[in-house]
Amino acid sequence: MGGIFMEDYSHTRQLISESYAHGTTYGPLLRWAGFIPSGISIAIFSFLAPLVLPKSKLVSLGFWVVGVFYGIGTIIVSLFPCDIGCNPQFIDPSASQIIHTIVGAFTYIVVPSGLILIGLGSKSIMRIVSLACGILAYGFVGLLINDAAGPYIGLFQRVVEACTLGWLIYMSYYIKRNAALS
Repeated sequence: MGGIFMEDYSHTRQLISESYAHGTTYGPLLRWAGFIPSGISIAIFSFLAPLVLPKSKLVSLGFWVVGVFYGIGTIIVSLFPCDIGCNPQFIDPSASQIIHTIVGAFTYIVVPSGLILIGLGSKSIMRIVSLACGILAYGFVGLLINDAAGPYIGLFQRVVEACTLGWLIYMSYYIKRNAALS
């Protein structure tokens, strides 16, 4: 969304963080009105979801992984945005850039495992959706890492995001539908 407001921004070639980096016109608005509230909502949902699902240690652990690394991680990378252009060569990075990069890396490396844990601990269609989203996300995290300076880095990141956000939407409907049946 933020890239729409930036001249010459490419959703295929550029990272999402570049749209709200230090020095961007709409960066503060995107962070405070978009990413931070989203991170809070994701964390709350992830911490509460296991309370209404069948009891499973793997499912609970998986949701906590998503809540901490995706929910709280989103808040942290928003509070500590990257330098303009996200400094891919990491030349004289600011403290904010360092925090942003470390937390972002952990988020992308760890969150798919949360989806996989939920899949392994589930017995219904939730198993298939969670495993598929987690495995697909890991595949694109691999592409993201292996071609970090390539022309499709933005596309790879957005597929990882689509897997996680699509999974969150699915889980919301799954919980709502099953709560209505109980």
